[in-house]
Amino acid sequence: MVDVDAASLSTRELNQRIKELAASGETDIRVINPQARHNMAVCVLASCRITFEGSVGYFCSSLLDGPEVTVNGNAGWALGDNLMGGSVTVTKNAGASVASSMRGGQVTVHGNTGARAGISMKGGTLLVEGNTGFMTGFMMQKGKIIVCGDVGDAVGDSMYEGEIYVGGEVGSLGSDAQFDPISEDELITLWQTLEQHGISDRPQFKKIVSSKKLYHFDQLERLEKTVI
Repeated sequence: MVDVDAASLSTRELNQRIKELAASGETDIRVINPQARHNMAVCVLASCRITFEGSVGYFCSSLLDGPEVTVNGNAGWALGDNLMGGSVTVTKNAGASVASSMRGGQVTVHGNTGARAGISMKGGTLLVEGNTGFMTGFMMQKGKIIVCGDVGDAVGDSMYEGEIYVGGEVGSLGSDAQFDPISEDELITLWQTLEQHGISDRPQFKKIVSSKKLYHFDQLERLEKTVI
């Protein structure tokens, strides 16, 4: 393991150092004193393990393809933004727009997240052990969101594809979202996913999908468009 002290480096220098270590074949990088700074571990495209010993700020671990990132603390907005591959795990809470526009890989938050979790997701899996805020899965296009706790209002608003699973209470469904029956096989698969991430709970998940009425928005009558 190689330790990198973020306190002695600028954000640009820190990211350059992480990329240099990963490119040289270093497989285990630990960042100490992250001090909740923004834009750390951005656009790392090599397979490696990166551990932040402390909380991180906005856009941590965004544009990644390959690394396995662990944050031993909290994370700010847009954690794992545009994640392409690999994984990001937060041991505590994450802010708004976690996993925004992610395309692949896995984002796991063992606490709660803010609003718009999984906004515009295009693939991959977002797993939240706690609760999420309003507009979870807004404009979701593909992928899977698993929330063990409660979600706020307007969940799945304007989603096109993908599935949202909620173990707790749903504040309200968003536009063009609907509940869908969940099979026993799906529940077993979800519980296995939780177990793989150290979560022993077995929630009776509710499944939310797109009702696909907005797929044909251009064909709606003018009056209906006005109402929407």
